[in-house]
Amino acid sequence: MLHDELRFYPGGDRAIEVELGDGMDFTLNFTVHRLVAAVREARIAAIEDLIPELASFQVNYDPDRISYEDLTAEIARIYARIGAGASGSLPSRLITMPVWYSDDQTTACIEDYRKTYPDKRTDPDLVCEMNGLADRAALARLHSGTEYWVAALGFWPGLCSLLPLRPGARIFAPKYNPPRTWTPKGAIGIGGALTCIYPDRTPGGYQLIGRSPAPIYDGAQRLPAFRDSLALFRAGDRVRFRPVTQEECAQIEAEVAAGRYEHDIVEYQVFSVDRYLDWAKGQGGRE
Repeated sequence: MLHDELRFYPGGDRAIEVELGDGMDFTLNFTVHRLVAAVREARIAAIEDLIPELASFQVNYDPDRISYEDLTAEIARIYARIGAGASGSLPSRLITMPVWYSDDQTTACIEDYRKTYPDKRTDPDLVCEMNGLADRAALARLHSGTEYWVAALGFWPGLCSLLPLRPGARIFAPKYNPPRTWTPKGAIGIGGALTCIYPDRTPGGYQLIGRSPAPIYDGAQRLPAFRDSLALFRAGDRVRFRPVTQEECAQIEAEVAAGRYEHDIVEYQVFSVDRYLDWAKGQGGRE
């Protein structure tokens, strides 16, 4: 799924889309992050922002300081220097997110949608059926039984695309057709092979399986985790989901409302893709 060479596409006169491949593959995404890190380290003065995605990244730049041709040539040289292989290490925080599976708010959202589309199967039951899971409890165990890689951020401030790191924990689901007009803030959704957390009440199309009371976006920056950024996650972070009860969910919501909640973040860790790929080779299907 990795292209033989980088593909560049202009995005107006101030942006470039750099495509490395095609697909939702961890090794491809890690190569994207390696290249983005190398471009940052090159400190090209005209670059204003770098936005990594699943198989590509966007470069925002000042065209008065560097031409499209010169900037694409420089990025291609950096790519040739570091190589296309997925190897090496990157800083990677581990963030644990509390989740109430099959909660009241996503259940209400699903039922609201089914008033217009009564043939729509309830989301957790559809996901169970499509993945050969016995019940919702089995879905919660499988979904919370792995770390997830923050592959990309975008489409809405703070919205994350998460890839499961344990091969046997992959869960697949189709998107809504047509999409919902609303989704609860903090909803956990599955679309394709990705998991996402909705940072706010927005339209959406992922199948909903639960909700996290811990915010991932804070425009007012009230909570400690948001002192340096409005969004909780960074590309290359890892996420774990911790099942909580209705009572625990309410307690966390009260702490958030009071401005006292502290996210569970391990800051100091480094992720080695070489060790991960060796480990993943020995992982079979679901247990």
